[in-house]
Amino acid sequence: MSGEEEYRDGYEGYEDFDRLALDRSGQADAFDTIGDRYDDAFPHKEGQVEAGRWLAETLPPGSRVLDVGCGTGLPTARQLLDAGHEVVGIDISPGMLKLARDNVPEATFHHVDIVDLRVGGRYGPGGPRALGPFDGIAAFFTLLLLPRPEIPYALRTLYTALRPEGLLGLGMVESDIDDFPIPFLGNSVRVSGYLRDELRQVVRDAGFEITGEDSHAYAPASTDVPPEIQLYLNCRRRA
Repeated sequence: MSGEEEYRDGYEGYEDFDRLALDRSGQADAFDTIGDRYDDAFPHKEGQVEAGRWLAETLPPGSRVLDVGCGTGLPTARQLLDAGHEVVGIDISPGMLKLARDNVPEATFHHVDIVDLRVGGRYGPGGPRALGPFDGIAAFFTLLLLPRPEIPYALRTLYTALRPEGLLGLGMVESDIDDFPIPFLGNSVRVSGYLRDELRQVVRDAGFEITGEDSHAYAPASTDVPPEIQLYLNCRRRA
């Protein structure tokens, strides 16, 4: 069964949703190849650490937290676990998941696409292997790897995975692009983004209240990766 066939159900209500975009095997292959060079290219993650600290400190002790697109598990999964929370990480890259399990063996990691978290999906509410519900979700630089038509749906999927009043820490790169290929550590990945006013609106439309915001100018260590403006939103699910 192809990726498109496997994930085609349940999207009829979403206008402009491109089912062909659900095949993200190329993105996964790129991150498998990149491996631990990702952390070498992004050695200073002050903005992400600060956003993770907000999530870790605002959640009740011992909360269940989902790290979406967990990558190597550093810094977010490790940060949340060290704060005393139960951490579940998901990623589409088997190579990244192996690194995450090595870096944060106390957490639980699954090879899961965000589409699987939808209501009735294999790992979503009502699904046979439901992972949630969660008290908090971290999604740092994960949704930018989706085509724009998917991002509102992905945010709504995260909404349904959260308990009422649950928290979402969201990290994006400010840019006005849709599914645009960029060179990335010797590979090519496709990325999307919003200017900040539009990002705020998309997040609110998905059912979240924005309780805080931060931005950082970031220049990666690798000259193969362009400088960027990182946006962090502290969000709470509206009941």
